[in-house]
Amino acid sequence: MRLTDISPTPALTPLDGRYRKQTAPLVEYLSEPALNRERMRVEVEWMILLANGFEGNGYEPIVQGVKPLTDEEQAYLRAIPETFDDEGIERHAAHEAITHHDVKAVEYYIDDELDCAAEVLGHPTQLTELKTLVHFACTSEDINNLSYARCVKNAMEQVWLPSAKAITAHLMGKAEEFAELPMLSLTHGQPATPTTLGKELAVYVYRINRQIRHIESQEYLGKINGATGTFGAHLAAYPDVDWVAVSREFVTNRMGLTWNPLTTQIESHDWQAELYGTVSHANRIMHNLCVDVWMYISRGVFAQVPVKGATGSSTMPHKVNPIRFENAEANFELSCALLDTLSATLVESRWQRDLTDSTTQRNIGSALGYSLLALDNLLGGLQSIHPDQATMQAELDANWEVLGEPIQTAMRACELAGLPGMERPYEKVKELMRGHRINQDDVQRFIDSLQFDEQTAARLKALTPASYVGVAADLISFAE
Repeated sequence: MRLTDISPTPALTPLDGRYRKQTAPLVEYLSEPALNRERMRVEVEWMILLANGFEGNGYEPIVQGVKPLTDEEQAYLRAIPETFDDEGIERHAAHEAITHHDVKAVEYYIDDELDCAAEVLGHPTQLTELKTLVHFACTSEDINNLSYARCVKNAMEQVWLPSAKAITAHLMGKAEEFAELPMLSLTHGQPATPTTLGKELAVYVYRINRQIRHIESQEYLGKINGATGTFGAHLAAYPDVDWVAVSREFVTNRMGLTWNPLTTQIESHDWQAELYGTVSHANRIMHNLCVDVWMYISRGVFAQVPVKGATGSSTMPHKVNPIRFENAEANFELSCALLDTLSATLVESRWQRDLTDSTTQRNIGSALGYSLLALDNLLGGLQSIHPDQATMQAELDANWEVLGEPIQTAMRACELAGLPGMERPYEKVKELMRGHRINQDDVQRFIDSLQFDEQTAARLKALTPASYVGVAADLISFAE
């Protein structure tokens, strides 16, 4: 049995197979049918603008020989993309099989719908005579660049950003919950100045939120200006029309994008490189989070909640493996690889046009799909762990040498104030604590051996590894 003989054909990639459920929301915006539906939206809105004008031209038709479309006719046109279903997908594919051109197939699909207009509306309509208006003065890239920009914008705003914000919301909740829970730090893998679990989680909230704000302020550029960006065909047909103003109106107010006035045949895709670079950066921050949490689990700082019936290891029944974090790592890496390629490829085009961007952009869904899958795994992993406070306290109790820092810093302050016996503070503390396991008694005897003033000595002797966390809890408020 050949797998290719099975109907429907099994998915080639895990995004549309094994992980279909997690990535399905992106199908609405970044699949091939979604792109074709958006192309139809662009085409019909262009028709409506040409027929009905806009405020800047007194709502007069921009092209001659066309009467302003009625509300009913406009509604009919706008319904074409909104009713694009499985049967419509097949009809579009049938046109493309003949044209070998996806945008031309969209044009012919709309022509078919215009042919049916009078029958559907139940009375004669000028729509049946307006095939010439479809794709008027447009090059395919006029339609494509606007469609991709709207698809990506909606995918980011409706799917990716809410998923990323779910991560930061969860982390922020845990940061506040564990704001004062002390934890041993490890710098270079060695015991270091204690912190709190909440503060360490808040670090990631702050980092991710910066990238989210960049994405929320991202420009999505678009153009509609003809085959080489000169409005040549437009002026050849209607030399008295202010086509620059028409273009600006359409891109800005009808498409909801930022107008790009200077392009070749293609919109230059710089906004895409900017966006994908930011998403890739966010991916890498969250990859770092996955690695940190994985190591906290290994160290025992976090305990995992076993899933009833789940198998951690095929041979070691006791194991609860941190697979969600490992899966998230891998998928963030795949997403970054694709996003980095998109960013590098899309900003280059030979002279006024080549087609490298065409096939490249078809992978935007995959690039964001792997990121979305990683976000899903990361959130699931974060929801399945909790701090093991006994382990965290045991680590702190076993590392009293971390108090060498506050003691030698206090000695420096006393030396600067002229207190005798405080010279060479770093070296004295180093002799006591470096490479040695010490306990509370050792620390207090050392403090007593020095000539601290009474207030400083009491303050230092009151310190423990668990209490030496500075203002960690207060810093959490800066995360959002």
